[in-house]
Amino acid sequence: MKPATGRKRPPRLVARFVAISWRDLAVSFGPILLIAIVAIWVAVRLIQPAPPSTLTISAGPQGSTFWTAAQKYKDILARNRITLNVLPSEGSLQNLKRLSDPNSNVDVGFVQDGVAPGAASSGLMSLGSVSYVPLAIFYHGPTVARLSEFKGQRLAVGAEGSGTRELALALLKANGIEPGGSTRLLPLSGDDAAQALVSGKVDAAFLAGDSAQPAVMGKLYRTPNVQFYDFSQADAYTRRFPYLTQLELPMGAFDLGKNLPSAPVHMVAPTAELVARDSLHPALSDLLIEAAREVHGKANIMQRAGEFPAPLAHDFPISDDAARYYKSGKSFLYRLLPFWLASLADRLLVVVVPLVVLLIPALRLVPSLYAWRVKSRIYRWYGALIAIERSALSDHSAAERASLMQRLDAIEDSVNGLKMPLAYADQFYVLREHIGFVRARLTQSRDAQRDMSTEDADESADGDRTAVPQAGDADIAPPAPNEAAEIGETRADDRPKPD
Repeated sequence: MKPATGRKRPPRLVARFVAISWRDLAVSFGPILLIAIVAIWVAVRLIQPAPPSTLTISAGPQGSTFWTAAQKYKDILARNRITLNVLPSEGSLQNLKRLSDPNSNVDVGFVQDGVAPGAASSGLMSLGSVSYVPLAIFYHGPTVARLSEFKGQRLAVGAEGSGTRELALALLKANGIEPGGSTRLLPLSGDDAAQALVSGKVDAAFLAGDSAQPAVMGKLYRTPNVQFYDFSQADAYTRRFPYLTQLELPMGAFDLGKNLPSAPVHMVAPTAELVARDSLHPALSDLLIEAAREVHGKANIMQRAGEFPAPLAHDFPISDDAARYYKSGKSFLYRLLPFWLASLADRLLVVVVPLVVLLIPALRLVPSLYAWRVKSRIYRWYGALIAIERSALSDHSAAERASLMQRLDAIEDSVNGLKMPLAYADQFYVLREHIGFVRARLTQSRDAQRDMSTEDADESADGDRTAVPQAGDADIAPPAPNEAAEIGETRADDRPKPD
């Protein structure tokens, strides 16, 4: 049998060298790209949409203070390309009902504190208090020290649905006066209530908001036989009704020359809050608070400059966006850029910043992953080479050697067909050198075993010639050891002795 002499055909080198292995690059960068896409999708799902270009506010009766304030809001928001629709209303109660009704399409409104039941504040939030709503009580007759003294009289407590009526009923109830009793509670407000008081049709008039403007109060204060009620128990009222604030009308507020009033008058006042739905866009929240600061921030007889708007929480919780604004003002982008551009940049940052934070460290891993994938195609053959080399160093048969050589041929064929980037060509050729080294070891082991087999065969042949007797020597037997010794001694004795 003809022994194996190595490969019967020369190896075919079909390896391809490329500048970049796009497949390995795609596999290395693919998971990172997938994570980035998922992050973008999550950010887009969670990001606030663009602020709407139209808002609707429920204000108050036409010509009222809140109606006038809403018209000013409209002009301010128009500077930032936001259209504000102003709806007239009967007062705070109707504003609250509209805000609580999801089908009313009202986004924001003025609501006087103290008129909202606990359940009505669900889904609503406050952008802050914007003004005091002072309560002024004028009455006929002798001085009255407590509201309970109005029992049994005719009282103008405000129109149905107005914040004035709700406040008056709450204070009268605390003094034991309720609807249906001996006291007549008439639904008159504003000028109607003032005229009824002057004409004597009512005994007292509860005026708040627009009806309690300094000009109106000064006119009534000068009316003969009309007195201004002094809340001597104002501190107790503000503690019992937390939404009330104690105010003091200073001396001379109506007329400095005549010093009217001649003594400070104690009053109580709830605040009016700018209430919005909790779905209001944060950017619009900032715009509305800015408008409120411009409209309500001036000083008047009842407040100091800059006192409003203020984050005073009463019937409604202050929104997170409003709390942030009162603490730190507008964000950097909105201070630097126009509103529409700042809004766009703000939303883009929500996507870009997480991506940058994610991709910068991830992209640093791409070269390592790419190198690992390319090198792994080379390194994975070294385990098989080591196994073949170990087998070559041990005793094995010709069939085993042929099997090892076939395995080595298969490895070389696979390596010669690799597609490698040029940057790793040196490692490709090093691997081929190692394959040649293992082939040489395997060939040396085969030749050494063949030489050893030849030497063993020659030694066996020589031994056979020594053991087999030649023709004619059949009767000659080798001398016994003792016999050989005796012959040697005899021959030594026969040698002549020297003289």
